[in-house]
Amino acid sequence: MRVLVADDHPLFRAALRQALAQAIPDAEAVEAYDVDSLRAAMAVRPEPDLVLLDLLMPGAHSFAPLAWLRNQYPGTAVMIVSANEDPDVIRRAQVFGAAGYVVKSAAQAELISGIRAVADCGQWFPPGIAAVPGDETRETLAARLNSLTPQQYRVLELLARGRLNKQIAAELSIEETTVKAHVSAALAKLGVRNRTQASFLFRELEIAC
Repeated sequence: MRVLVADDHPLFRAALRQALAQAIPDAEAVEAYDVDSLRAAMAVRPEPDLVLLDLLMPGAHSFAPLAWLRNQYPGTAVMIVSANEDPDVIRRAQVFGAAGYVVKSAAQAELISGIRAVADCGQWFPPGIAAVPGDETRETLAARLNSLTPQQYRVLELLARGRLNKQIAAELSIEETTVKAHVSAALAKLGVRNRTQASFLFRELEIAC
């Protein structure tokens, strides 16, 4: 099993690797410390089977990396390992596709058990985490984001960052007419009329810190 350990703190990455070695002794571990290195590590084949992901890495203090992973690499399980213990944040992570969530203050035994559960195609969340009013809206957003093709997602992601069609075309090495087609298809799948509404939906991925 290939596991990506994504956290910006070297000491905690070391702790995660130690827990991983106990949970899955023969696992191959690779590391990322920000969103750019996360994306670079995911581009290496074979892609990781499991990602241990910190939500607050440099480059995105949001669920955007989680949503991106679930869209681009649906075969890779994602377990959040975060200092954020807010039950609403944990529920949102579950809605956006995380297979597990362990807080950094948890005992190592819990972290090891969580890794084993998710690696075995199961789930691991703190007890008492359940859907609450408002989750239906988030589930709808998650489903719509997951309905996008990987290229539509990439185009929409750049659009939400304020890029123009010409800039998106240059960054993705595609024609501007192709960008327009992807934008139209993505807007239709998201059920929004324009770029502004699409960007607003992406703000739903942000975490209140």
